[in-house]
Amino acid sequence: MPLYHTLGKIPTKRHTVFKKEDGTLHYEQLFGTIGFDGMSSLMYHLHRPTMVKSVGQSIDLSPQAAVEHNIKSRLLKGFDVRPEDDFLESRKVILFNNDVHVSLAAPKKSMTTYFYKNTDADEMLFVHKGKGTLKTMLGNIPFEYGDYIIIPRGMIYQITFETENNRLLIAESYSPIYTPKRYRNWFGQHLEHSPFCERDFKLPENLQAHDELGDFVMKVKKQGQLHHMVYASHPFDVVGWDGYNFPYAFSIHNFEPITGRVHQPPPVHQTFETNAFVICSFCPRLYDYHPDAIPAPYNHSNIDSDEVLYYVDGDFMSRNHVEQGHISLHPAGIPHGPHPGAYEKSIGKKETGELAVMIDTFRPLQLTQTALDIDDGTYYQSWLEKQ
Repeated sequence: MPLYHTLGKIPTKRHTVFKKEDGTLHYEQLFGTIGFDGMSSLMYHLHRPTMVKSVGQSIDLSPQAAVEHNIKSRLLKGFDVRPEDDFLESRKVILFNNDVHVSLAAPKKSMTTYFYKNTDADEMLFVHKGKGTLKTMLGNIPFEYGDYIIIPRGMIYQITFETENNRLLIAESYSPIYTPKRYRNWFGQHLEHSPFCERDFKLPENLQAHDELGDFVMKVKKQGQLHHMVYASHPFDVVGWDGYNFPYAFSIHNFEPITGRVHQPPPVHQTFETNAFVICSFCPRLYDYHPDAIPAPYNHSNIDSDEVLYYVDGDFMSRNHVEQGHISLHPAGIPHGPHPGAYEKSIGKKETGELAVMIDTFRPLQLTQTALDIDDGTYYQSWLEKQ
């Protein structure tokens, strides 16, 4: 996201002497992507960020496919994933390919005994239930129901929760997550037709520099392995930074839907993009205003995309018997559309209160055993008309 931000104390020029009050130097670190060509931030530490005391065990987190070649439309009951105390242990991959891992998580406890860094992927955490604070080396971001939290790869973080009833939808992206380029001008500013803009973002705040030495457990995900390391200094010892590479949050409730005289296609709901999948927000909105408009979506085939739709709240007008936390999967090449009766019932309706998150991948998704365990098993037959 090309947006400049700065917190704390920084020198007037990059790569120059920046002394502490005792006359010793701060330690500069470039936090960047795509070699030296992508977005980056410059941080200034109280201690060297390179002091590793020990490297311990590694755990293989690679998801295993229970279904590699899926042709069925499926309905997964997301809230059937059981809560667990630990944040990382609560994350259960349900769908994946080489581009993205889609997980559900219901963590009960805050991260207090370790720090986490995903060096493989950018992370999108959608907060369905819960409230708390994302704590990072670049500052803190309070979050609540409806927030998308975007965490760039390599960002060290902890999460504190204010409740034990937390539900997250997580997408780990192996390519950077950006806002759609068609919403931005050549400078990177969001245009007037964008359904959101920079003032809607929650940026890091309340930078707290911890001047602490000791044993600090760091869990690092790299090449699908979770490595356990011990650092000699507190990772949140940054006194100041500036740049473009940092976490941020955006509330789905601040997405302003694009409407028209007739039904608009899914790209009008797009919120984020990568080179391998997109994320869309379906929000409460007025329906189409052509006198003969059919508000329900027309039947369509995702010839090139697997469609994952996560139901958050409200009455999703094109589906029958859908509840909070349900996830529909419509595989590429198989047509889908409104359930029987929904197409006709939508005529004359003026608005919808639905709230949902959609992930469309450009390559097929595989299903884990966790996904099969929460699959209703009959969804693919739900378009049959009753005899």
